[in-house]
Amino acid sequence: MEQQQKLIFFGAHPDDESFGVGGTLAKYAAQGVSVVYACATRGEVGSIDPEYLGSFATIGDLRWAELVKAAEVLQLADVIHLGYRDSGMPGQPENHHPQALAAAPIEEVTARAVKVIREQRPQVVVTFDPIGGYRHPDHVAIHNATVRAFQAAGDPAWLPELGPAFQPQKLYYSVFPKGLLKLAVKALPLFGQDPHRFGRNRDIDLASLVEVEYPIHARIRIGSEAMERKQRAAAHHQSQLSSGPPSSGPVGMIYRMISRQETFMRAYPPVNGRLRETDLFEGVV
Repeated sequence: MEQQQKLIFFGAHPDDESFGVGGTLAKYAAQGVSVVYACATRGEVGSIDPEYLGSFATIGDLRWAELVKAAEVLQLADVIHLGYRDSGMPGQPENHHPQALAAAPIEEVTARAVKVIREQRPQVVVTFDPIGGYRHPDHVAIHNATVRAFQAAGDPAWLPELGPAFQPQKLYYSVFPKGLLKLAVKALPLFGQDPHRFGRNRDIDLASLVEVEYPIHARIRIGSEAMERKQRAAAHHQSQLSSGPPSSGPVGMIYRMISRQETFMRAYPPVNGRLRETDLFEGVV
């Protein structure tokens, strides 16, 4: 019997599955692919307005509840918590919390990711790029662990107690086209905004992000149904909407322009030269 197609996205926080690759996840789920989100933390350090906390005891409880609702909209087959705590942005005291993802030994995080891969047996694995999209410590940490786990999962000698070895066929990084972002960095000062201090908490350096560019090997076109699901899923993350993708200004305009497709770098199999895929399962057997 042919194995069902399966894709796992390894992310860091509740909302990464919606704000970033939500269109891709929704598209494949609608096509019958089993789509799983392995979420490293519960987003405990996320900045929220008190009005959203309501009856929830903690920010983590609230954000996980938002994730569960978003996952239903995206039609995800499962959401798995890797058991870590949100580390916050660079320089915050939460970076050093004993359970913080960014402070965890890379071998430990890798082992947890390997266990998920061996249990779920996906053909395709997706995670952040090496700088975590915008240099969030948790995004970088889960990228590093996922890359290691992708190879280790197929090695029967590597922690066999985590389950039978299984080697996924393809590994992708979610990447953001930098051409238009470079224009936005130049335009932001005209709108009175500092590209070195962007976002709700002024802790994102857009100018530094455009200095690092990764090749785009796959472009997934997001149809109207998947786009509608992505937008509805994102709306469930009410507590984080103000810190999600911008909806106004030059960066918001660029986000709307490119939102009809999501772009990826193929890390494995390695690419020599140019490659233009339109399906992350292309070549999967």
